[in-house]
Amino acid sequence: MQAVIVGWRMYELTHDALFLGLVGLAEALPAIGLALPAGGIVDRSRPLAVYRWVAAISFFSGAVLVGTHIPGWEVGAETEIVALFAASLLTGLARAFSQPAVYAMVPRLVPRSELSKAMAWTTAAMQTARVAGPALGGLMYGFVGVEPSEVAVCSFLCITLAGLFSMRHPHIPARAPTSESRVEELFSGLKYVFRHPVLLPALSLDMISVLFGGVTAILPVYASEILLVGPKGLGALRAAPAVGAAVMSLWFTRREIKANAGRWLFISVTGFGLCILVFALSESFALSFFALVASGGFDSVSMIIRSTSVQLLSPDSMRGRISSVNSMFIGSSNELGQFESGIAASLLGAVPSVVFGGVMCLLTVAATAYYSPGLRRLHLGQAEALE
Repeated sequence: MQAVIVGWRMYELTHDALFLGLVGLAEALPAIGLALPAGGIVDRSRPLAVYRWVAAISFFSGAVLVGTHIPGWEVGAETEIVALFAASLLTGLARAFSQPAVYAMVPRLVPRSELSKAMAWTTAAMQTARVAGPALGGLMYGFVGVEPSEVAVCSFLCITLAGLFSMRHPHIPARAPTSESRVEELFSGLKYVFRHPVLLPALSLDMISVLFGGVTAILPVYASEILLVGPKGLGALRAAPAVGAAVMSLWFTRREIKANAGRWLFISVTGFGLCILVFALSESFALSFFALVASGGFDSVSMIIRSTSVQLLSPDSMRGRISSVNSMFIGSSNELGQFESGIAASLLGAVPSVVFGGVMCLLTVAATAYYSPGLRRLHLGQAEALE
C-alpha cells in the first residue's frame, strides 16, 4: 500500500520520472548497505525478535507520512517530498533485516524434504500481500485521498506488531562458537556465495534481469500518460505481477520442481523478459495488465527455485548471513532497478526505457546459460551445501 501511495504522490508533486527513480535509490541504500551486518545479527540472535524491529521501523516509516497531513500542521510540497524520501529510507532499513530473519526461521520449522513447499507457501503469502496491498492502496488513494490511505497503512502495521508480539519464539538452538573475527564473519556469507558454482550465477541472473526488466518505478508514468487510468489503475498495475506470482506460488505448494530446476529457471526468466517487452509496447490497459500478471507468474517460478536453492545450499550456521547476501542481490534488482528505470525514462522516455530493459533481460539469460553449466544442470533433489 505504501509503495503505491509514495509513488503516486511523488509523481503528483513533481511530474518527473527521475524522482521515482530516486525513491528507489533511497530505499536501496540502507537495504543493501546494511544487509551484511543484518545477516550476522540474525545468526547471533532470535530471528523473531529481529522481525519485530522490522515491523516497528515500518510503522515509523508510515507515521512519517501521516505526520505531513496532521490537521493544522500541514506542510508544503517540498517538505512532503523530503518526508517521502525519509519514509523510503526507513523502509529500506527495515528490509535489510526482513529477509534474513524470515529465511533463518523457515528451515528450523520444517524438515529439509519439505523446504521447497515451505518456500512456495512463504512466497504465496508474500505475493498475496503484494496483490491486496497495491490494489487497496490505489483504490483508497483514488476514492478517499492520500491522508486516509496513509492512516490505513499505519493501522495495518499496528496489527502486524500486535501479531508478532503475541507469537512465541520458535526453539532455535544457539549457534556454535566460532573462531571468526567480526570482520571475517561480516564477509563470510559473501565469500561463500562468490565461490559457489550455482548460487552466484543464480543470484546474478535474478539481479541483472530484474534490474533492467523491472517496471515498478515507471508504472505511475504509464498509468498517468500512456494508459490514462489514474491512481486506481496504478493500484491494479502494481498488483498485477503479484496476482500471477500468487497463483503460481499456490500451484507450487502442491507440486515441486526438483529435476531440471536449472532449465526451468532459464525458461521462467526468458518468459519474464518477453512479458516486459509486451507491456512496453502495449497501449491497452487490459493487455498491459495481463502482461504484468504473466510476468509475475514467471518471476514466481524463478523466485521459488532461487529461494529453495539458497536454503538447500546454505550451511545451517550461515543461513542468516547467506540470506542477507541474497537480499542484497534482490535489493539491487528491485530498488536499484527502480533508480535505473527512473534515469532511463528521463533520458530515453518511458517506452524506450522499458523496451531496453526487456532486451537486456533476455541477453542476460543467454549469457548466464552459456557461462554457467552448473546452474543449467541444477537438480534440487541433489543439492548440498559446500563444506
